[in-house]
Amino acid sequence: MSEARSTLEPMERSAAKTAFANVLVNTLIANVTTSFLWFALTFWVYIETRSVLATGIIGGAYMLFVAFFAMVFGTIVDRHRKHRVMLLSSVISAAAFLVAGVLYLWQPEASLLDLGGPWFWLFSGVILFGGVIEQLRNIALSTTVTLLVPEEKRANANGLVGTVQGLAFLVTSVFSGLSIGFLGMGWTLGIAIAAMALTFAHLLFIRIPEPEPEVDPEAKSAVDVRGSVQAIRQAPGLFALIIFSTFNNLIGGVYMALMDPYGLTLFDAQMWGFALAFASTGFLIGGGLVAKFGLGRKPVRTMLLIVIAMGLLGAIFMLREWWPLYVLGMWVYMALVPPVEAAEQTVIQKVVPFARQGRVFGTAAAMEAAAAPITAFLIAPIAEFLVIPYMDSAQGQRQWGWLLGEGEARGIALICLFAGLIMVVAATLAFFTRSYRTLTELYATAPDPAPEEAPEPAADAVDEAGDGPHTFRDAPPIVPGIPPEPR
Repeated sequence: MSEARSTLEPMERSAAKTAFANVLVNTLIANVTTSFLWFALTFWVYIETRSVLATGIIGGAYMLFVAFFAMVFGTIVDRHRKHRVMLLSSVISAAAFLVAGVLYLWQPEASLLDLGGPWFWLFSGVILFGGVIEQLRNIALSTTVTLLVPEEKRANANGLVGTVQGLAFLVTSVFSGLSIGFLGMGWTLGIAIAAMALTFAHLLFIRIPEPEPEVDPEAKSAVDVRGSVQAIRQAPGLFALIIFSTFNNLIGGVYMALMDPYGLTLFDAQMWGFALAFASTGFLIGGGLVAKFGLGRKPVRTMLLIVIAMGLLGAIFMLREWWPLYVLGMWVYMALVPPVEAAEQTVIQKVVPFARQGRVFGTAAAMEAAAAPITAFLIAPIAEFLVIPYMDSAQGQRQWGWLLGEGEARGIALICLFAGLIMVVAATLAFFTRSYRTLTELYATAPDPAPEEAPEPAADAVDEAGDGPHTFRDAPPIVPGIPPEPR
């Protein structure tokens, strides 16, 4: 540690700690808002149209938007202070939700639900765009962890970020179903607009101690592909990690497209919301465990082992159309998501220079997000027009009934069975690659990339946060499916 960092006043350390806590709280509010409207849109469309194809396209379009904008977002994050970036994200999301509200008041619901008409796609697209802008804040948050948290506690901090996202998912899954079931889409939009305005107001009172980013003379375009590639190439094995995560998201697109339709065959909208709420407490447990114990000395190894477990689970939690098996399986699956995401973030935060981390996170998000829509766009029509009718036939039941039992959604179960097994094979083979060994060694020996002129990281913030699964001792309570988010 340099003399400049070791002689900082306690006030500066306290400022870093307070900033980290407040950014997490603000992220909670924003994640709840965007996830709330995202889930509500999916529920509303499926309930009104009963179309697996429509929900699959919505999920795929969301990830496609993320893939399209993520590299632009990464360049923006590197060129500007993180607080400014988060303010920009809040303003654009609020404006997009407001436009969607105007469309809802202007057009009758029948027009907005007509899959063959332009208003459905415009209305859904505006909402999805407002949600996608949240990725700009998420990339800024990942680099803020590097800025405010010391190296040895970043895995724990990334666990806290996952816990915040899990808590948002829990709140969202309950209230999206209840809001659509009891209030309708109009009031749901109004709630989202008001909540995003609250996020912006809260951001005005947050201060992130950060030096003005230096201008990169080689990054002149809005999408600095060259700078991103150079940063990734300087860390041997990092590109392979991103490729693996991209493939993992390719398989995850199956679950993204089919999870809600499967759940809504077992529950009505309100009960499905409660089932998702229970399952999403797995995010809290998984993120809390990472916040408390970290990821070990080899986070890449930890990630691969967990992905194998996720694949096995994804293959078996639909083997019977029994709601306790499905809900419990989702709970465990979601508990495994935060460690996987935290592992990738922790590695990038260690092996990539701080000045280019935004672009690397943006590149990773673009590649990984681009994979899920491919699967979602393919699997939704394949499921609806081929696999589901086949499994409903006598031939399909004779061939697979011994394994999958009987029920309305056995076609979805068959698809998820093979998706999970593919995930297991891919993660197992990754252990035997040269890239895995190289990146593991690089992570162990790379110096801390945090900027020297940054304030002293808030080590005590993460230490204290480790006392509980999702709280800060000196901060307000801390406040997204598969998805995606979708990542």
